[in-house]
Amino acid sequence: MTEIILHLSSGQGPKECEWVVAKLANALCREASATGLACEPIEPIPRPVSTALLRLSGDGAEAFAATCIGTIRWIGTSPFRPLHKRRNWFVGVQPVRIDDPSTEFRDEDIRYQTFRASGPGGQHVNKTDSAVRATHVPTGLVATSQDQRSQFANKRIARLKLTMLLDDRRRAGQAGGKRALWDQNRDLERGNAIRTYEGERFRRR
Repeated sequence: MTEIILHLSSGQGPKECEWVVAKLANALCREASATGLACEPIEPIPRPVSTALLRLSGDGAEAFAATCIGTIRWIGTSPFRPLHKRRNWFVGVQPVRIDDPSTEFRDEDIRYQTFRASGPGGQHVNKTDSAVRATHVPTGLVATSQDQRSQFANKRIARLKLTMLLDDRRRAGQAGGKRALWDQNRDLERGNAIRTYEGERFRRR
């Protein structure tokens, strides 16, 4: 069975774009389920977030993913600044290959620590040290995962998140730090939207 991880990101966009990320995650899960696919957030999305990861699986997952990878536009009035004149808000969706090796990312450079998960999750996470903290020793970057059912699954997700952090850091360093992040967001806004949603109910056009 095909499994794809989708990374939803607001880039350097304002809080409205973070709101779109959360709404889009819910919309994609609904749309995928309607086609017979399994789709769920890897971690809970309780509020607007700058980034989210969705696990998509089932026959036809690749075809569905192809319809949402790229720039997503939401048309609507800001839920936080009703008088704001801007009506178009943009976020990005990209696939993440969870098992892809990275030439600058060695397993021996990662230190894993387990701890007891906190918050929602039921008896399992409350009674076992299943949560994982991954630290990339050379850079000091840290990623955690505590919402999976097993320590192995949390380790896998923590490693994935750490890979993404390192990729972001490398791209920013290569292109000039904050200026690169600003340019990345501008490119996102200028991109041709592969999907468009509108209104408070986040309906697809």
